[in-house]
Amino acid sequence: MEATKPKKKPSSLFNVATLLVATAIVGQLLGFLRTKLVNSHFPISGPSSTDAYFAAFTIPDLFFYTISAGALGVAFMPVLSDYLHKNGRKAIWELTSSLMNLLLVVMFVVGVVILIFARPLVHDIVAPGLSPEQLSKAADIMRLLAFNPLLFTISGVLTSVQQTLGRFFFFAVAPMVYNLTIIASIFAFYHNIGLVGLGIGALVGAIFQLIVVLFGLKQLNFSWRPIIDWKNLHFRTVLKNLPPRSLDQGMDQVEDIVETHIASSLGSGNISYYNNAYILSTAPILLLGTSIATAAFPRLNARLSQGRPDLFRSDFLKVLRAMIWITAPVVVVSYFCRGYLARLIFSRGNNHIAVIFGFLTAAIFFRVLYAIISRWFYSRKDTRTPMYTSIFTIGFNIFLAITLARPNMFGVAGLAIAQSIVAAIEILILFIVMIIRDHKLLDPQFWGGVFRIASVTGFTVLAGFIMITLMPLGFLDRGFVTLGSKLFIITFVTLSVHILVSMLFDLEEARPIYKFLRKLALKPVKIDLS
Repeated sequence: MEATKPKKKPSSLFNVATLLVATAIVGQLLGFLRTKLVNSHFPISGPSSTDAYFAAFTIPDLFFYTISAGALGVAFMPVLSDYLHKNGRKAIWELTSSLMNLLLVVMFVVGVVILIFARPLVHDIVAPGLSPEQLSKAADIMRLLAFNPLLFTISGVLTSVQQTLGRFFFFAVAPMVYNLTIIASIFAFYHNIGLVGLGIGALVGAIFQLIVVLFGLKQLNFSWRPIIDWKNLHFRTVLKNLPPRSLDQGMDQVEDIVETHIASSLGSGNISYYNNAYILSTAPILLLGTSIATAAFPRLNARLSQGRPDLFRSDFLKVLRAMIWITAPVVVVSYFCRGYLARLIFSRGNNHIAVIFGFLTAAIFFRVLYAIISRWFYSRKDTRTPMYTSIFTIGFNIFLAITLARPNMFGVAGLAIAQSIVAAIEILILFIVMIIRDHKLLDPQFWGGVFRIASVTGFTVLAGFIMITLMPLGFLDRGFVTLGSKLFIITFVTLSVHILVSMLFDLEEARPIYKFLRKLALKPVKIDLS
């Protein structure tokens, strides 16, 4: 009798999270390298200022996040998970084709609009403070980016399917290709067409990223169909969930445009200062928040699809506590080492960037938590609550930004202060709604764990303060060796204190590390006596 082939076990949440965090780290390092090279090859102020580079991305990003990104994950994946559970793998390609075809038509029209109206979009909406030469460069770059939203849309739909089916590798690797291509364009075009060459790099990078994503369809029996099945109930459910999520995402991009508009009015270089600091702040959000929440999202969807709200609640709380525990020391290190990081990564304007980044560190903590908290709602196919919350908080953020970023107030740093205040308010509102809807969700055990994490973090803050006192940032400190060694030692000691004190407090999140170290220390060494 022929032995049956055992089924391949699905990847665990830990393995998926490890993959996503590891690739995100590499991706962020490439992103920092890209930013460092852009800053070292092009000036922050003047006719060739990087202000034009940052301004050019705002409108393409607005349309991508507003029209497509809302459907690619939180509005599409829960429905796709249900459809897969009820109808099997073959049936999902019809649903996927319908969504992709609709979005492609919309994004093609958007691309044509951006291509034709790039110059007035930059001058009248995004950055009226740019000089004529900067405006010309920004418009040229924006035209090159006109069809990137379309390419990212295809990639996003296909990677959403791959994630639902438990395949995360190509989703994780594809963004690295995008960064590498832009890095290559710096060296390829710096001596001829200059800053505009970065637009060519971004376009080619989007194409290469899509090619990598297409490799992820191997053995999935993908079958594209030239249809838009309006009668499909699940497709209509996606379309129903799409507008709230799209508006939520779109409001974030409107906020970005408003911030760019305000920064441009504060003088040359301020767009670059703020964007560089913001890029620095997004690194831990993507590494911790997005990576872990992305890994957990398919499982949360599956729990509800299986009719197990108890397991959904349990898994959610474990992930939430783990993210609080991991993020707390990262925020501490980010704040104390803001000057070291800015000087190490950015060649110009690092003092301005460090000040702005310091005010953004509080936002890091709350944005990381938002990544998983928002998915509590999205798993329940509720895209409206986060949307309503975002509309309120982003409106409040715009008000604060206009108020605090005045030259006689905090200047461009006011944008960062507004971000941190609003990020905290948004989490507070969502927490209140969650408790109202599920009284058993945040039980005494959860709050007890959070209180102990807060107590541990107090020791972490003390350790970070002592370390920067012992190893201060000197005026003449320059170079990777000097800055990197100080940054490494401060970070290593601070994080070590956080982990060790967590073990003393017997925190659940520290137990895997304790077991690993104990096993490593007590594992016998085999000696060959032959």
